[in-house]
Amino acid sequence: MPAAAGGGPVSHAIFRVARLHRMFAGQLLRRIGLHPAQELVMMHLWELGPQRQTDLVRLMDSDAATMTRTVQRLEQAGFVRRRPSPTDKRASLIEPTAASHALRREVEQIWSQLEELTTAGMTADERAAALHTLERLEQNLAQASADPAGADTER
Repeated sequence: MPAAAGGGPVSHAIFRVARLHRMFAGQLLRRIGLHPAQELVMMHLWELGPQRQTDLVRLMDSDAATMTRTVQRLEQAGFVRRRPSPTDKRASLIEPTAASHALRREVEQIWSQLEELTTAGMTADERAAALHTLERLEQNLAQASADPAGADTER
């Protein structure tokens, strides 16, 4: 660990794990024509049905520009299509295509494989403890995000 990161060993570990996790996810997803995070958009669409792009931004805790690029790439790959919203003529709905539905089982298998790679050698109790810790870390960061003043404390 670099000396400059010495004050944040947990944060440095999270960074390293996240980078490796994304790398492995990318390798596995590339085989079926997806990039990391695209499968998460597809999971929401498979689960919830057609969504407005603004709803996908909210569901994914993303930004509009990133979601626009993601949807465009999924559309070019033939995994989603846009159609006018029946309730709001200004909006369009993003919906999964039949081609994407054919990927669902493969995405589920990739996520299972990624889970096995990530938690290899861990007992069920260790997996549960790791999940609990990660949820707590996420909760801490979400609270800090909701209260920017709390994240900006002087030392």
